[in-house]
Amino acid sequence: MTIKYLKKSPKTSSTDDLKTREIVQKLLNDLEKSKEDGCKELTKKFDKYDGEIIVSKEKIEDIKKSLDQKTKDDIKFSYDRVRKFAEAQLKNYGQDFEVELSKGLYAGQKLIPVNTAGCYVPGGRYAHIASAVMSVTTAKVAGVKNIIACSPPKEGVGAHPAIIYTANLCGADVILNLGGVPAIAAMTYGMFGNSPADILVGPGNQFVAEAKRILYGKVGIDLFAGPTEIAVIADETADSEIVAFDLVGQAEHGYNSPAWLFTTSKKLAEEVMKRVPELIADLPELPRTSSEAAWRDYGEVILCENEEEIAKISDEYAPEHLEVQTKNDKWFHDRLKNYGSLFIGEETTVAYGDKCSGTNHILPTKGAGKYTGGLFVGKFIKTLSFQRMTKESTKEVGAAAARISRYEGMEAHARTGDVRLRKYGFSN
Repeated sequence: MTIKYLKKSPKTSSTDDLKTREIVQKLLNDLEKSKEDGCKELTKKFDKYDGEIIVSKEKIEDIKKSLDQKTKDDIKFSYDRVRKFAEAQLKNYGQDFEVELSKGLYAGQKLIPVNTAGCYVPGGRYAHIASAVMSVTTAKVAGVKNIIACSPPKEGVGAHPAIIYTANLCGADVILNLGGVPAIAAMTYGMFGNSPADILVGPGNQFVAEAKRILYGKVGIDLFAGPTEIAVIADETADSEIVAFDLVGQAEHGYNSPAWLFTTSKKLAEEVMKRVPELIADLPELPRTSSEAAWRDYGEVILCENEEEIAKISDEYAPEHLEVQTKNDKWFHDRLKNYGSLFIGEETTVAYGDKCSGTNHILPTKGAGKYTGGLFVGKFIKTLSFQRMTKESTKEVGAAAARISRYEGMEAHARTGDVRLRKYGFSN
């Protein structure tokens, strides 16, 4: 059956995106410099408001007293159901469910994989075989029906043979010899006979990351990725040789890959700072060049007074990869809150997670570990809510929805409740 538009819109939801982006970018640039004063000035200009910015507790108490009880009851009605549904989501995290929120009002969620995933596999400086494993395998396990993999081609060869083998083994349905911005565009816009991707995942250089950032919204992405990071938490019991090797092991990713050491031991810090340049000097040319620049420009060694201070500074940095090599590893495991992936004890190291130990190596960078984790099956699965109601439940829900809509000034919303109340024989 061929669909037929009885009315076709002349515009889309993205029609004004470019103009809006330019305006917002300029405002953000200005506010980064002007800070609080800039916020106040723009609020005065656009909202005609020149009062306090932080709402005082006294103001909140005054508002509580001034609102009529019916309004507060309706807001509480909404709050109770939203809270109950959120509690049900937490209890049933990662699975389908349905719950009765009040008599005759049922709500729930369904977990549905996206249809098409685009997996970017870097292949410029290094052949990132493991990135194909991490992205394609996880999408396949999540139930994604159509998986497109892209990797940069070499002259006369195409994508690295081991990457092609790996992507095919892990379940890629289509493999493209494309890298950089063209790869991101091809997957997003559905080029070369493929469906447009619903989500893009996988690491890449700054141009790949920026292309994903710009296209976010039109297509989903795993996260805003930056250069690879490592932090090591170590005390006087740690082996300085292992710590130094681990820092260098991640610095070779690129000239701008941060490597950080947080420690309570000055002796260990000095040993590591002496050993790192020696280990770098012993590397082959390509990793040596990258590591030298990374350690020189982005390496840090921070001496802390105690374990709590280490934990605090680590959570502020929210490193992508975080190793803990101390006499109190369990304490750190329990205390730390912000990181991409945690490696506990000297027996494990970032390279194990990067390559083959099982956890995913596509992880948050640039402090994003404060609000998100790394790639996992859930990134490919949509959590979709639904609700259904009896006619009788409309008496309570429809009336409250109509009143709340009118409090907000949204008359058309209110009338969608009114029309049902009338049809089912209820009055508002």
